[in-house]
Amino acid sequence: MSNYFYGTGRRKTSVARVFLKAGTGKVVVNSSLSKDYFDSATLNQLALKPLAIVGAESKFDIMATIKGGGKSGQAGALSHGLSRALLEFDAELRPALKKEGLLTRDSRMVERKKTGQPKARKKDQYSKR
Repeated sequence: MSNYFYGTGRRKTSVARVFLKAGTGKVVVNSSLSKDYFDSATLNQLALKPLAIVGAESKFDIMATIKGGGKSGQAGALSHGLSRALLEFDAELRPALKKEGLLTRDSRMVERKKTGQPKARKKDQYSKR
C-alpha cells in the first residue's frame, strides 16, 4: 500500500479510514459503491465534497472503511478523512479545503440524558397546583 494516501475522519461517533490512490473516480465504502451505501444523494454529495472543491472527482479511487454512528455522521466522517488524505497527497490544497471548513473536526456530539429528566433537555411539565 505504498502508493496510497491515508486520512482518518471523525464525526459524532463515526470513524472513517480513507485510502486514496490514483485512478478513475471509483468510490467504495465498506465494500459497496458510495452511491449505494449512502441512501440519499445529499449524503453522497456531502461525503465527496472535498473532491468537488479540489476538482478531482475522476482522478482518484477511494476505498473507505467506516464504523460507528448513523449514515449522516458517517458521511461527515468520510468527508473529513477524504480532506486529510487529499492534504497528504498535496499540501497546496490546504487553503481551499480550510476555507470550506473541511479540515476542522466537528466537535458537536449528542448531549447526554440527565437523571430525573425524560431527555437531555426536556423537563417534566410544571404544575402550579
